[in-house]
Amino acid sequence: MAKAPEGPVPVVVMGLGFIGQEIARAAMSSPEVELIGAVDVQSGLVGRPLGDVLGGPAPRVKVSASLAQAVGRRKGVVVLHATGSRLPKVFDQVMEAVKLGLPVASTCEELAFPHLKYPELADELDQAAQKAGVAVVGTGVNPGFVLDRLVAVAGQVCGPVRRATVTRVVDARTRREALQRTVGAGLTEEEFFELVDSEQLGHVGLVESAALAALGLGLDCDDFEEEVAPVFAEEDISGGAFPVRKGRVAGMFQSVVGLEDGQERVRLELTIAVGADDPKDRIEIDADPKLVLEIPGGVAGDRATANALVNAAPRLTAAEAGLLTVLELPAGR
Repeated sequence: MAKAPEGPVPVVVMGLGFIGQEIARAAMSSPEVELIGAVDVQSGLVGRPLGDVLGGPAPRVKVSASLAQAVGRRKGVVVLHATGSRLPKVFDQVMEAVKLGLPVASTCEELAFPHLKYPELADELDQAAQKAGVAVVGTGVNPGFVLDRLVAVAGQVCGPVRRATVTRVVDARTRREALQRTVGAGLTEEEFFELVDSEQLGHVGLVESAALAALGLGLDCDDFEEEVAPVFAEEDISGGAFPVRKGRVAGMFQSVVGLEDGQERVRLELTIAVGADDPKDRIEIDADPKLVLEIPGGVAGDRATANALVNAAPRLTAAEAGLLTVLELPAGR
């Protein structure tokens, strides 16, 4: 692996939604990167000073409509990409950056392990990145850390792994309104499953995390089974962006099981619900020695995701060219 460059790495944030703005703020607070620009296609944002969009101090740049415009003549720029969760919808954006010779760290959940669902797109992107001599990675908190990378790191001190169980519980009241609605808070059971069936509800990336965790633990899972179910409010719940009445959906429970020859080897369980009890991240690895790690309260998703992208930028400039997973980046700084 090449040596990371000395001095701050110039970065451009692509996508100025909630997470994109968090990434921009995280970049401004990091001594390892320099925020030089931002890109968004929304007409209401293009041309506005970045500080106005963020509602606070920011570099004296305006939001650009194109990546090429934002980068200008600067060399060594890394793109911090945050525009969507589904790879087919953001593929052209990532490819645009690659063709400009720019490394990319993306929040796109399906980009964390794209070979699982989109092998042809993954191969195309990998070949383009190798040809351009740049690295591309999907990262964040989940996928990207709690349910996969942290599991793989923990497994480094274990003997052969028999089974791994990872649990993440999030009280959605501590998160933004958009996430509360994404997990179905306030819906009826019928409305919940209608949105699940149309892929408008649920956490994107859980199966990718399971595949990454299995890979990092040396497990050869040949099948993954995913389920989504509603979590119902047992009483009226307040304290979130909106009240949830008793009997309505408070959130969701989602699980993925990784199987090897029909035997369960990896289980990921994710609960995100308004009023969820005992928020935490917990990793249990059945091996010799057995290992149990728990983070009371859990890792805060939004800000931690922003930090994950910012901290990946200097690592990408020194990484091998191609489409990578977070398991191929240094565990530390």
